[in-house]
Amino acid sequence: MDYEEQLKKWIKEDSERMKALYLAAELRLPDWCLAAGFVRNLAWDKMHDFSSATPLNDIDLIYFDPKDIAKARDRGIEEKLSGISDFPWSVKNQTRMHERNLDKPYTSASNAMSYWIEVETAVGATLDDNGEVAIVAPFGVESLFNYSITLNNKRPKPVDFRKRIAEKRWLEIWQKLTVKSA
Repeated sequence: MDYEEQLKKWIKEDSERMKALYLAAELRLPDWCLAAGFVRNLAWDKMHDFSSATPLNDIDLIYFDPKDIAKARDRGIEEKLSGISDFPWSVKNQTRMHERNLDKPYTSASNAMSYWIEVETAVGATLDDNGEVAIVAPFGVESLFNYSITLNNKRPKPVDFRKRIAEKRWLEIWQKLTVKSA
């Protein structure tokens, strides 16, 4: 099975996710994607044969633009998107996020994702220049199909990892999941 093609197919079949992708694409942000639960939750829902999508707490729109790293820009983008949709947007320019995370400067949105706590969260979707769904995944997508939640060894934060699993209730919502490392 080509896991990346399967993810693209699921996203294309999800009218709400496609609407969110089109809205984000209209902003023409550099190096952008809708990441984290936007893709992860969809894969887990499908792997668990859920008949409807699990509601998203937020839609993480990430981008990488070293030319304007002001937090106010992110808030402005959120306000613009909230004015034209009911989606719960969370917008973050990854160029400055290394400071919050105490990492060396990131070089791209994908590079920033490679520092996220769980491997399965570090997956995003974008639209290419032809309007086709493209996947951004520094660790690949196979782990999304393994019913696992995996600590990112690039940023081993086991306390934060366990806290996120508990707070987000992943093991309650998707009961076939197992924790690969903690």
